[in-house]
Order: sequence, then C-alpha cells, then structure tokens
Amino acid sequence: MKKLDYERPILNKVNAGMPDKFGMKTKTATLSHIEEHSVTDILKEYGSPVYVISEPCIRKTYRTAYKAFSTRYPRVQFAWSYKTNYMNAVCKIFHSEGAWAEVVSGFEYSKAIENGISGDQIIFNGPEKSKEDLERAITDGAMIHLDGLDEFYFLGELAEKLNKKANVAIRINLNAGIYPQWDRFGFNLENGEAWHAINRIMLHDNMELVGLHTHMGTYITAVSAYAIAASKLADMAVRLQRKFNHSIKYLDLGGGFATRNTLKGAYLPGSDTCPSFDDYAEALTSALLGSELPPDKLPLLILETGRALIDESGYALGSVLANKRLVDGRRATVIDIGVNMLFTAFWYEHEVMPTKLNSEQTENTTIYGPLCMNIDIIREAIQFPLLQKGDAIVIPRIGAYNMTQWMQFIKLRPPVLLIDEDRKIHLIRKKESFQEFNAQENVPEHLK
Repeated sequence: MKKLDYERPILNKVNAGMPDKFGMKTKTATLSHIEEHSVTDILKEYGSPVYVISEPCIRKTYRTAYKAFSTRYPRVQFAWSYKTNYMNAVCKIFHSEGAWAEVVSGFEYSKAIENGISGDQIIFNGPEKSKEDLERAITDGAMIHLDGLDEFYFLGELAEKLNKKANVAIRINLNAGIYPQWDRFGFNLENGEAWHAINRIMLHDNMELVGLHTHMGTYITAVSAYAIAASKLADMAVRLQRKFNHSIKYLDLGGGFATRNTLKGAYLPGSDTCPSFDDYAEALTSALLGSELPPDKLPLLILETGRALIDESGYALGSVLANKRLVDGRRATVIDIGVNMLFTAFWYEHEVMPTKLNSEQTENTTIYGPLCMNIDIIREAIQFPLLQKGDAIVIPRIGAYNMTQWMQFIKLRPPVLLIDEDRKIHLIRKKESFQEFNAQENVPEHLK
C-alpha cells in the first residue's frame, strides 16, 4: 500500500536566515540535469550519494580567469592548488590548460610528478617538508617556498650536502587590511623579519632567491587587499634590486579568491557579493604596473587560486532519507549527504536544490546528514519544500576541498564522476569498499 503524500498545516516562526532589504526568497530553485544528464538517471546507475564534476565548467572557468589576468599583465602563470582538489583527472585538466602545480606536502608533490609535471613547474609550499621531500625538490629544480628560519637552515644544509643550488622563495605575511591577518605562515613584512630572511638567503652559497610569495587568506572579497599586497611585494623586489642588483623571477600572489557560495552569517548571498576575475585582476595588475618595477624586467605573476577555479564545477547528488518534526515544531529533512563528504557545510550556507517540486509551498527546515552525530547538519535553517523519501537533491558548487577533506566516518566514501566535453560520463574514483578500507588494518595474533 503506497503512502499518500500529506503535510499537516502548521504555523511557525520564520527564522531561516536574516531577511535583507530585498526580502526573503520563498521559491526554491530546482536542478534536474547536469551537462544534459538527468540527476535521477545518474543516481540510478551509480547509486546515492555521488559526486559529479563538470570538465566543460572547469575549462571555461580557467580560461576566463587566465584571460582576465593575461590581458592586463604581460607575464602570467597559474599554478593549480593540489590541496583544493587532487583527483588526478581534475589536476590533468588544469595542467592541459597550462597550469603548473602548487603543492604543500610530499604526497601532493608525488601526485604532481605522476601527473606529468616537471620539477621546475612545481611550487612547494607548506610548513612541513621532510628531508626526503626537500632533497627531491632541490634535485628536481622545484621552487621551494621557505616558511621559517628553521627551514632555511635545514634546506641550506641539504643543498650543501647535495652540492646543488636550491631555488627558493620566501612566503611573506603582511598587513593588507584583511582581518584577521594570517600571520602563522612565512615571514612578517612589517616587523622586518622578511627582509632579514632575504638578506640571509642572498648571502647563502647554495640558495638562489627566485621569488616572493604571499597568500593573505581565503574567500577574500576585498579586491583592494590584492592591490596592497602586490604593491608591497613589488616594493620589496625593487629594494632587493637596489641593494643586491638581483632581479627576482616571479611574484606569487597566492589565491584566496571568493566564489558564489554564501558564507555562514553573511547578509547577502555570495552570488551578489563575489567579485569577478576581472575585478581581482584589475586591482592586482594595476598595482604592479603602477609600481617602480622596471617595465622591461617585469617579474612573472604567479597565481595559486584553487577554490574559485573548481568550486563551480562540482556537485553532490543525493537522496532524501526521512522527514520528521523537531521539538519546536520545525521540519527536519534527513538526506544521505553528510558532513563527512561535505566538509564545507561547516562554513558555507550551501544551496540545496530538489530536482523537481511537488509543491511551491516552503517551510522553515533543518537539513541533516545521515551520520549518527548531532553536528551532522547541512543547513541549520532554510526555506525548503516538502520532499518525500527517495526524492533526489543536488548541492552545487562543492568542487573545492570536499574531495580532499572528506572523511571515512560511519559511511564509506562515495564515487566521483567526471562529465567530459562530449558529455560522456567517466568514473574517476570508485566507491570505497569495505575490503579496501579493512585491508589497512592488522589484528595482533592474540586477538584473532
């Protein structure tokens, strides 16, 4: 006997977000197809939940970003941020578009090499680089970005033993008007620490200073911050030229560009507040071109943006598990996508979209994941229509970080699909199996 669809009438206080001056949106948008493929058909074939990545979207976004900067500055190079999404298929798409690799661990370094990137096109960032990692990076001619003086001394000893010259840059943290200021990485500019480190590098026989790098933070919507940072790095490069007659090869302005996702607590949606690539490029390149850098020796501009290049291309597809009423009368909808596979739910108000609407009526709803933990919340409060068990849902703009920060917790990790430019679906990562997961464990003989 089929259960009839019924929703009892209820009066409750609307608190699903703060209404802005334009009022609160009451109509829910739907998404039934991704790159011409039906969401329900994808779920039937590959199971629920599943990740989907659009290759056409990646390429379009990358080309838009590259055009914004390369039409304003003569020498531009993007380096794909591996930590943002290191699915090999994703990395190879970016590399085929001309991007280098930016890595923050030996594990990511190995992935970049396996993906066909030569050492001289790898930027090695991060606070932890092992002896083996640094020896390989020195030998390969990678660009090693120093994070502190301890690393400087350690790297110097290794380069001397190898009788090679290490290509180094320093990461500089600086005041660009961003609060809170990121100061845990690299050398500070304002207190003189960065200039002190530069002097030591310039006097070292086994190091060549090839670049200056800063990465101010994440999801930065103030384009003026990039203008300030670019000006300060340019001034440092000019100062370096005057004292040592040394021209650096590149300025690395990092990443941190925002996306159309909405941060928790934001007054307006991210789609209304996210600057365009043109906005970022105009502010940043104008500062460099307006600096005292010699026009005939402009350094290469390197950008490590990850989030803004991949977020838009990723989707999480899932299904409704159940509906229930909370103690205050609000509706709760449980879906099979949890924070174990959507880590960004902790800082984004992710859009959750049905594939179809059974009714235009919406209600204040909390959307929970399937995990047996109280913090497994995808949306704390959202105006949402009533969906029935088994109905499909889509969460867009999840391409950044969710496939690298995912956790095997309670549930095994889902498969990842790629839709190519011919709209063909490829399985680029299999669903995790119990056998694969369990094979990593070893039980002592006395417990068998």
